[in-house]
Amino acid sequence: MQLEDETDQSSRRQEALLSMGDDLIEGSYILYNEYSGDTELSDFLNEYGQRDFDLTRKFMEYGVFDSEGKSLLDETTELESTRLQRAQQYYAFQVEYDFSNEGELSDVQVTGKSLTAQEEYDLEATYLNDAANAIYGGYVTEITEPAGVKVIYGMTSDNLDSYTEAVYPQETGLHRLYTLSAFRDIFEMLILAVIAAALLLPCIKRLDISEMKVFRVPFEIPVFVLFFLMAADIFWMTGAVVYSTLEGSALGSGPGMLMNIVMWMCVFGIFFWAFTSLRAIIRMKGAYWRERTLTRRLFRWIRYGEGGGKKIREGTAGMFRKGKKFFADQYDALLHMDFKDKTNRTIIKIVAVNFIILAIVCLFWFYGMFALIIYSVLLFLFLRRFTKDLQEKYRLLLKSTNELAEGHLDVPIEGDMGLFNPIGEELKKIQKGFKKAVEEEVKNERMKTELVTNVSHDLRTPLTAIITYTDLLKNETDEEKRKEYIEVLEKKSLRLKVLIEDLFEISKAASKSVKMNYMKVDIVDLLKQVGLENDSRIREADLEFRWKLPEHKIVMWLDSQKTYRIFENLIVNITKYAMPHTRVYIEMTDGEKGVHISMKNVSAAELDFNVDEITDRFVRGDSSRNTEGSGLGLAIAKSFVELQHGMLKISTEADLFKADIALPKMEMPEEPQETE
Repeated sequence: MQLEDETDQSSRRQEALLSMGDDLIEGSYILYNEYSGDTELSDFLNEYGQRDFDLTRKFMEYGVFDSEGKSLLDETTELESTRLQRAQQYYAFQVEYDFSNEGELSDVQVTGKSLTAQEEYDLEATYLNDAANAIYGGYVTEITEPAGVKVIYGMTSDNLDSYTEAVYPQETGLHRLYTLSAFRDIFEMLILAVIAAALLLPCIKRLDISEMKVFRVPFEIPVFVLFFLMAADIFWMTGAVVYSTLEGSALGSGPGMLMNIVMWMCVFGIFFWAFTSLRAIIRMKGAYWRERTLTRRLFRWIRYGEGGGKKIREGTAGMFRKGKKFFADQYDALLHMDFKDKTNRTIIKIVAVNFIILAIVCLFWFYGMFALIIYSVLLFLFLRRFTKDLQEKYRLLLKSTNELAEGHLDVPIEGDMGLFNPIGEELKKIQKGFKKAVEEEVKNERMKTELVTNVSHDLRTPLTAIITYTDLLKNETDEEKRKEYIEVLEKKSLRLKVLIEDLFEISKAASKSVKMNYMKVDIVDLLKQVGLENDSRIREADLEFRWKLPEHKIVMWLDSQKTYRIFENLIVNITKYAMPHTRVYIEMTDGEKGVHISMKNVSAAELDFNVDEITDRFVRGDSSRNTEGSGLGLAIAKSFVELQHGMLKISTEADLFKADIALPKMEMPEEPQETE
């Protein structure tokens, strides 16, 4: 029996031609060397040994030609030279190598009457690649390079078949039979005929045997048998029997023939039995799945059965809960990944896991496509769920952003935003900042209103008195009263001057346009000097000052006048508002980086003001504004402290009023400098 078909012969011939590229490029160098004689034949054999081209050249005609078409090899006959250069359709396979004058391969052309255009193109690409590997790989560069010549090879159909048989001999045996498409096609047709008989015979009542007990088997049994036959390769098993029969072995003669027939009956019988059993699905429909499936019985036993069924049910439920919790935890972890800080690591982990899964799938070649489909479906479901949750989190974030944009600063930003939680935290900070800014703006507007009211009141009081006493002075003839009126006018004018000067000074301080004259100042001596110069005020207020100052000098780089004003304003403030017959504590502490000064006194009035606003402009401790002053004392003191990079803090506890000053120790230059 002929075991080879036309398709297989063509395939072997194509493989032979594809593998010929290395031999032909080496042959081009060898043939040119034979023409040039640059390398002795004995040296060439010692250097390179027997070449594969020695076998290939036996099956082809070849020649080396110069640019004018003249044959350079003596062994190439005139007839061969003519056929190689002019008879394009004589050879079944022909290839031409063109070498430039510089010894570089410039082109490879493949033709042949037994080749298609696609095959010619594929061979040219393969031969060019083989030539590049041979030349740049150093296989043939030790001998003279062909230059300015064409090397042409040609094979007739008979020689091509002989060469193919020499390098790719025809296989005979079980494997050859097994791979024959004719055998597989015939076997498949017979199987399809058996399956058709199994499905169609029950349509004829007298031939219907599907109700026999042998066909009333559960669904899983015939499916498993068919799966086993395909997995065990039914073509190989039946092919072994067929080959033994064709070869006339013991299995194919005598009693062996009976075994051969039994084998075919078993194979076809199994297919007939399996599909006849499965055909009941059409007739029974839903009842088939309830009555003839082992899986349903197993599930019912697990769900309702006692003993082992109950244990399996409980164990399965426990495993399901653990698995569900595990995947839920992983999903939640993925959903809450902080891309702000760990983006690169997270992406690498996801890519690595996906790579491992795909690598495992690719290992199962037989079931790879099926497993890949399942994996793709699961991945799609997971990503759809993940995207849906991500959209919900984004809508929640967008809602919070819109609330913030519409100015609803009191609406809390709540809810789990998943990946957007860091953005949510930033929105909370923005909301808090906006709210603080709005409150500050409201406070400033209120303070502006109070400022206008307070300034109007404080300026109007002495101004009204000046106008009133001026009118009285015009009509007064009594010299004593005139002197009294003039004294009042002077006092009110000085009061108005102080108010205007303080207002001007605090305005300059607020606009940072105050000139600071820094110099070396002994802050201990300066504070003592302020206390001595205000001693009369202290005695009039009936206060007992307790000083706790360092005994050594503390020289700092300060503006002496501004610092004096700070201490003066605070001490004057104490004399105005402290309760008579009480003690005032003034303490100075020398630190490594600065000096801390605290002043504590007991207030005569209830401290019901806002300590955060008491240092603002025109704010007084007595809201009735009965005491003298501009209401700018603490504001000026605070501004001067801050201009010198310090801090003034006012605090209260019950009736205790406390002012804390912190002044840093700045580096003192060698020469005093005046800065703005």
